[in-house]
Amino acid sequence: MAFTNGIAWFFMILPKAVIIHSLIDARMALSHRRPVTLLSAAAAALYAGCAWWFSLVRAAQTDYPSLLDCADAPGRAVEALKMGLKGIVLQCEPELFAAVAELAQLHGAILLPVAPPALDLAERGAARKLASWLEG
Repeated sequence: MAFTNGIAWFFMILPKAVIIHSLIDARMALSHRRPVTLLSAAAAALYAGCAWWFSLVRAAQTDYPSLLDCADAPGRAVEALKMGLKGIVLQCEPELFAAVAELAQLHGAILLPVAPPALDLAERGAARKLASWLEG
């Protein structure tokens, strides 16, 4: 229960999250000049890779948080941390999560067991909803 409350609190301090799929999406999310958390699609580390996300976030040139969803793959989360990524979503067994959490702490990174609520820019009409999502 305390852990769940801690995650809810963390979601309250993170800027609103937007799921992006490309640099165009990232630029759209950032163009509103509102704080935003850039979030990859679910399991993106498994099919697009950590290097893709690293390059995308770097090209977006943002100081806001970004989170790569590693699904249930702690190896991908470790790879992402070693590349220098500072935000990971990982849904795996508690023992493995704890081991990755120690590494994340050493790297000064955020590790979450679930992704925050987010607006997915791939959804129909999401671009029209973006401004109100970020302001709300």
